[in-house]
Amino acid sequence: MPASKLNPSIALPDQLGLIAGRGAYPLLLAESARRQGVQRLVAVAFKKETDPSIAKLADEVHWLNFGQLEAMLTLLRRAGIRQAVMAGQITPTSLFRLRPDRRALQILAGLRARNAHTIFGAVSAELQTAGVTLLPAWLFMEQAMPAPGQLSARAPTAREQSDIELGLRVAKTISSLEIGQTVAVKEGVILAVEAFEGTDAALLRAGKLGGLGLVAVKVAKQGHDMRFDIPVVGLKTMAILKKAGAGALAVEAGRTILLEREKVIQAADRMQLAMVAVAGDHGAN
Repeated sequence: MPASKLNPSIALPDQLGLIAGRGAYPLLLAESARRQGVQRLVAVAFKKETDPSIAKLADEVHWLNFGQLEAMLTLLRRAGIRQAVMAGQITPTSLFRLRPDRRALQILAGLRARNAHTIFGAVSAELQTAGVTLLPAWLFMEQAMPAPGQLSARAPTAREQSDIELGLRVAKTISSLEIGQTVAVKEGVILAVEAFEGTDAALLRAGKLGGLGLVAVKVAKQGHDMRFDIPVVGLKTMAILKKAGAGALAVEAGRTILLEREKVIQAADRMQLAMVAVAGDHGAN
């Protein structure tokens, strides 16, 4: 079996289960997994969430409603899948439209708080009982995770750099409290912190409050479990930043996935957006 480029001690599987949420992330991961030697790809897709294009990349696609945990475990077991990854988000309000089966109800009843880490952590434990190991998605997305340094043609100004440093401290704090991963700052003022509404809505709210020149900072939480809910920036994020009037974006180096990395950086340059990857906590799984 081929080895991970980022961690050669980890062997990549010949067969892989992909639990696919919304957006381009699952599609790009599937393409990368194929390039790295995955010969058989079985996708679990969610109705009204997953991009139907996943059918062009996977050998099998099984469509479920979000919350059908028993069905997911059964189909992965029957497909002979022993290793899987999670990629892509679920629309936050889906938690309030959830139609859980009996097994999902059991794990939800045992959670004191419901957030990405508690829910997906519990799902990971259920996968393990079914003989399926959940792998960190970065095994297939190494090239999309930037090292520390300047990514765009324009460097942050002194004011933007000061806001980045403040935003990094605040973002780490709110993420550790399971509030969100993104903070918007302007001239030392915290304009918005991401909560249940998600990154895009938080950035647009910040733009309305602060006008042109805001600084956005996106991080992983302290001790982030890199098997799920990895911070992601893609072309949609760049369009939102443009609409919000952002002047700079800082992401956490080695802990954030840039979907279609070169296109994202090109978009930053067209916007005259200063984009950097900054060092943060590296004590995650």
